[in-house]
Amino acid sequence: MRISSEKLAVLNQNLRYESPSEIISFVLEKAQKPLVTTSFGTHSAALLHAVTDIKANTQVVWCDTGYNTAATYSHAQHLIETLSLKIDIFVPDYSRGFIDSWLGVPLPGSEEHKIFSEIVKLKPFKKALKRHQPDVWFTNLRKSQTEHRKSLDVLTYTSDGILKVCPFFHFDDAAIDEYMAFHNLPSEPDYVDPVKAFENRECGIHLSN
Repeated sequence: MRISSEKLAVLNQNLRYESPSEIISFVLEKAQKPLVTTSFGTHSAALLHAVTDIKANTQVVWCDTGYNTAATYSHAQHLIETLSLKIDIFVPDYSRGFIDSWLGVPLPGSEEHKIFSEIVKLKPFKKALKRHQPDVWFTNLRKSQTEHRKSLDVLTYTSDGILKVCPFFHFDDAAIDEYMAFHNLPSEPDYVDPVKAFENRECGIHLSN
């Protein structure tokens, strides 16, 4: 059942100083079909560890653009194995070679970049939601990352009525680095998102969801 906006605001106030594990445990008590998305970026291990440590068989989705670095693919394989992730990987309908010959990697703001974003990130993500139909979506968004994310909170609803949960929402880089060091989790800084292009830019998924 959808939480009212008034109750959601109260919950976000109450969860402001709770730990990620407490937030995740609270949400999983009511969740029927929880889903975790990951990019296998620098701090991805934090969320994957935090959720699977509480519910080991939680469904994990990776929308692999095909443009990740070799280091990112190695990092992904390591986390899939060491955390025993129940993972479903979604890829574009077209190969990277075809996309390169057609669009290349366009500059943000161009019409070609909108098409590129839809092909390599948004359409695979829509397929993931259609297949798994989650009621809860765990994501590693943090308030400090972009201007848009400052307008969100620990708990928000997507346009499709999915409860989006950001357990590390109030963590800055130092705090999440400390969490990862405490739990001996690996990070991989060699990560590039061709859709975001810049660190403080949205990839598109969270603008419409």
